[in-house]
Amino acid sequence: MENCQQQKYFLSTFGCQMNVHDSEKTAGILEKIGYSKAATVEEADLILLNTCCVRENAENRLYGHLGNLKPLKTKNPELIIGVGGCMAQLPSVREKIAESYPYVDFLFGAYNLHRLPELIAKIKETGSRILQLSQEEEIVEDLPVVREDPYRAWVTVIYGCNNFCSYCIVPYVRGREKSRRPEKIIAEIQGLASKGVKEITLLGQNVNSYGLDFPEDERMDFADLLAAANRIKGITRIRFQTSHPKDLSDKLIIQMMAAEHVCEHLHLPVQAGSNKILAAMNRKYTREYYLNLVEKLRAKIPNIALTTDLIVGFPGEEEDDFQDTLNLVKEVEFDAAFTFAYSPRVGTKAAEMKTQVPEEVKMDRLYRLIEVVNQQAKAANQRLEGSSETILVEGPSAKKQEIFAGRTCSNKLVLFPPKRPSVELVGKEIKVQIEKGLTYTLRGKEID
Repeated sequence: MENCQQQKYFLSTFGCQMNVHDSEKTAGILEKIGYSKAATVEEADLILLNTCCVRENAENRLYGHLGNLKPLKTKNPELIIGVGGCMAQLPSVREKIAESYPYVDFLFGAYNLHRLPELIAKIKETGSRILQLSQEEEIVEDLPVVREDPYRAWVTVIYGCNNFCSYCIVPYVRGREKSRRPEKIIAEIQGLASKGVKEITLLGQNVNSYGLDFPEDERMDFADLLAAANRIKGITRIRFQTSHPKDLSDKLIIQMMAAEHVCEHLHLPVQAGSNKILAAMNRKYTREYYLNLVEKLRAKIPNIALTTDLIVGFPGEEEDDFQDTLNLVKEVEFDAAFTFAYSPRVGTKAAEMKTQVPEEVKMDRLYRLIEVVNQQAKAANQRLEGSSETILVEGPSAKKQEIFAGRTCSNKLVLFPPKRPSVELVGKEIKVQIEKGLTYTLRGKEID
């Protein structure tokens, strides 16, 4: 395509870690064809929104952002605007963008990233809009990547999802599960280690399904992959997400315990504590199964930090069902939780259920749940007061440049005043003593 030298791109990312990593690939592709990153949206020649479609408010946010871009397009008709990610793959969204946002030039999906140079060139040459996505099944590997963090990296291990939870649109937009070849994953991690990366997060909609789509004589499951990653020199921290509870094997728990560099943190979405609601969600496990799983995890890894996702107000949820969720949360004592009021997504089975819960009931339950979750998070953090923890230093905190931030292996954020110049700290693993546990963070000091 034509040389894009001097031209700048602005990329906004919504949603999960998969989207964040897709944006890293998008930036890599754009910089390879000559674009540079714009400091502000106003100075960009190309604006891309990488979207998420898990919740309804994400769609509303997209339209709000698109509305804000109209004056920029009016001022600069040569500006190219694209919408990518999961939402761009929803027919209803494509139709609305086609009709109501004529200044959006093109759409692209998670598996169409490699076509960005071609799409941009065609728009420049013809001025036409490209709003139909090709339904490509092959996933293109080895795309260039621009990583924001030189010490931490995302590594995709499996694409897609086969679970079809009744509230979730992801299987319809990300497709069926497809595992990456282990040799590709290991080579990528080795390459990251050679560049100074210390922490990797293995990504998938359900990492526990890794390898199940391989021929039986070639099968390597996720526990085996974790063991192989653990042997790579230079990588000192290994995380992974997301884990579906129904597929978390005893073998994986043992490997988590045995692997020196696997962090003692597990994000294990439970979604609800009522068996009736879990069945309606098509989660394929019961509260008893989940609690037994937690018991096994803590028996093998006593200091493990458990986090989760919780949905309130799912269709058919009554007060007794909500109390089951509250009771499960109190019994498990999660270190943190992402909490959501159910929002229907067109195209999912839950959106068609007749027993939708009134909005005011959802919000009342959400606030009550958040209160319990926050109490537990603060108590978990307070239990660390006086202990020493190893953290990987990320750099200055978001609010105060003179205060630095780093994460423990259990994924807790520690804020501390640095004793040394930042150039000596960022990307280093150091010891800190925890002085105070707050709801969302820990405060500490460097230990000499």
